[in-house]
Amino acid sequence: MLIGSRYNGPPGSGNGGWSAGVFAAEADGTGPVEVTLRRPPPLDTELTLTGGEIRDPGGELVAEVRPVAAVDAVVPPVDLDTARAAATGYPGLVEHPFPGCYVCGPDRADGLRIFPGRLPDGRTAAPFRAPDQVGDATVWAALDCPGGWTVLAPGRPYLLGRIAAVVTARPGPGDECVVTGALIGVDGRKASVHTSLYGPDGTLLGAARATWIAR
Repeated sequence: MLIGSRYNGPPGSGNGGWSAGVFAAEADGTGPVEVTLRRPPPLDTELTLTGGEIRDPGGELVAEVRPVAAVDAVVPPVDLDTARAAATGYPGLVEHPFPGCYVCGPDRADGLRIFPGRLPDGRTAAPFRAPDQVGDATVWAALDCPGGWTVLAPGRPYLLGRIAAVVTARPGPGDECVVTGALIGVDGRKASVHTSLYGPDGTLLGAARATWIAR
């Protein structure tokens, strides 16, 4: 398996959510899985999965994949207009640690352009127009950054460390969706977050729980 260069997060490495979605698909299990990133996923590098471990050609551990019983991490939805209004206050438009991120980077005209802004209750919300080609990795990616932006702040960058997700359905190409995120708690450098993706009719398409690590 390979993380293409266009699916970057921080410069030179894969977006955490997209990469985890690719790893989860390679595991090809019958239920939800949790992916723990042990180092930034390398781009344009052939990776292999053996015994739940993702390794690079030199044998270095990149990630671990394990099955989980369930992903009970649903964040309540908001309507599309509310999500659009929240996105106008997206902090990443002013200061972004990785402005070229495939998912939430404002510099990426060819990215997913998910710009999560804060709601009055502290959750994040953003509209998301599904691209022409949608796979499970697209949903994992959409469930990634909106969780991080519940804790990200100017001068306080975080990176995805672990994510478990379930995809119940994929959005159709061009569908106007909504992503919501919630901060569950902070313990030292670790932040626990939940995210959910909703289709145009309000159907829950996917949910995730994740741990983000302060740099």
